[in-house]
This record gives sequence, structure tokens and C-alpha cells, in this order.
Amino acid sequence: MYVCLCHGITDKQIRQAVKGGCGNLCDLRCKTSVGSDCGRCSKIAKQIIKQEIEQEQTVIATFDV
Repeated sequence: MYVCLCHGITDKQIRQAVKGGCGNLCDLRCKTSVGSDCGRCSKIAKQIIKQEIEQEQTVIATFDV
């Protein structure tokens, strides 16, 4: 799904950026330009970042022995 219409950025691209080390909106903006024009996508982009980080933490916790 397209999250940022101004730059044509999808949720998949945001998730990949988070997996690549973007941990907040500022990092994501530097890497993908999300939220740098009209800003309407910022809220959902933050939600996707949060979801992806939580999912990664869950996976790590599952393997914690």
C-alpha cells in the first residue's frame, strides 16, 4: 500500500528501511523522504516503524534462552 503519495513510498519500503536500521521518523525521512513534503503520511509511517520494531523485538524475545 502506498503510504507517501508525494514520493511514491510503500509500507513495504518503510518496513525494509526499518529492518535496515531506521528506528525513527527522522532516520526514515533521511533515507526515503517520507514526510518531507505535505507530511500527511508521517502518522502512519510512525505506526509502521513502531509495528516493525515491536515485531523484531518479539522475534528476538522468542529466541531468548
